[in-house]
Amino acid sequence: MSQRPIRFNAFDMSCVGHISSGLWRHPDDQAHRYTDISYWTELAKLLERGVFDGIFIADVLGTYDVYGGTADAAIRHGSQVPVTDPLLTVSAMAAVTEHLGFGITAGTAYEHPYPFARRLSTLDHLTKGRVGWNVVTGYLPSAARNMGHDDQLEHDQRYDIADEYLEVLYKLWEGSWEDDAVLRDRESGVFTDPAKVHAIEHEGAHFKVPGIHLVEPSPQRTPVIYQAGASSRGIAFAAENAEAIFVAAPSKRAVASQVRQLRDALEAAGRDRYAARIYAMATVIVAETPEAARAKEQEYLSYASDEAALVLMSGWMGADLSQYDLDDPIGDVQSNAIQSLVTSLREEADAGETWTVRTLAERGKIGGFGVRIVGSAEEVADQLQTWVEETDVDGFNLSYAITPGTFEDIVEFVVPELQRRGVYPTSYEEGTLRHRLHGRGDRLPDEHRGANYRIGSRVAAG
Repeated sequence: MSQRPIRFNAFDMSCVGHISSGLWRHPDDQAHRYTDISYWTELAKLLERGVFDGIFIADVLGTYDVYGGTADAAIRHGSQVPVTDPLLTVSAMAAVTEHLGFGITAGTAYEHPYPFARRLSTLDHLTKGRVGWNVVTGYLPSAARNMGHDDQLEHDQRYDIADEYLEVLYKLWEGSWEDDAVLRDRESGVFTDPAKVHAIEHEGAHFKVPGIHLVEPSPQRTPVIYQAGASSRGIAFAAENAEAIFVAAPSKRAVASQVRQLRDALEAAGRDRYAARIYAMATVIVAETPEAARAKEQEYLSYASDEAALVLMSGWMGADLSQYDLDDPIGDVQSNAIQSLVTSLREEADAGETWTVRTLAERGKIGGFGVRIVGSAEEVADQLQTWVEETDVDGFNLSYAITPGTFEDIVEFVVPELQRRGVYPTSYEEGTLRHRLHGRGDRLPDEHRGANYRIGSRVAAG
């Protein structure tokens, strides 16, 4: 079996019902502590003990209201609502750790890039270069309506805005302040040399930003760019910008196809095929023995909610699954996205299994559209290594069944087994998040799109 290194990232959200539906009811689940800063600091310390690359915090700015045409079911089940701002937890987590990275989700559709650039630079300073940004263009119509729009913009138009949004940010982060602009010269009384701070003079189709960046260069300047778009437009965007990419599919064949498309796109964009770390979403349920792990899975499922799972799936797919009975055949559901998902799920399923709406909910209510891996430490490690070998992923974006219990089990059982096999790090490399991910220093590599906006570069000069 392949000895390729495996990387872990933790997937969480500042809410009570992230990907696993209804499991906030489990007596050991502590997701209800999402408003307690100690939940986040304890989790950060646990993940650092497990040598995770980072914690990736999802976010939404609207409710899941496709199911039944209202947000009632989402509110009733705690399905990603209530939800708090993920950025505000990072400083506290950084204060109790030294190496753990932080991937923060924020959209390009509803906030001007100028104040956003300052917030990310601030966090990069406060964390000593451990911040990444998961770029999202938005997918919930309810978020668009709450921001004063009738509906979301068309899919590709959202990416057109995101392209310019990133251009503004790269100009601010890479092209406004020279590295030696800050002098701190007490004798002359000059803190910063004005000749080395440059207005970006951006005027585009969507944004006009004439001034300078308000923050001196942070350790990474540009935070590590994460992305998770699976459409052709999303893949093209990732190929130009992403340094870490998240994929989610329940079968090896589907994940391998996504990874191959992404690596081809990276190469077509003039970057190395492995210029972005690719993480597949997975939920691991592990215990001392195979039997104990399967019993744990069944216990978790006894608390999970079919309706809560269908609330999330309706939002992700844009199809109202409340219109169907749980025992209706899945072929009756009028949604290309649902049919695509079921095709992928069937690749890993028993031949001849009858697929209903209930089957879809059952598969999705722990771990959503990602793979669910259940077993002893040895079994889980075998499966993770097989996934890396057969799909070409770099690692796994690990969601939870219950929190922090799922992560505690992974750190207790899976990490030591992978370390014993020599396929998982035993300590962190020094440096920023970017350097630990890619081993090429703290700043963007020269072939990255953002490097074109550095002071003195061709684009910046033009």
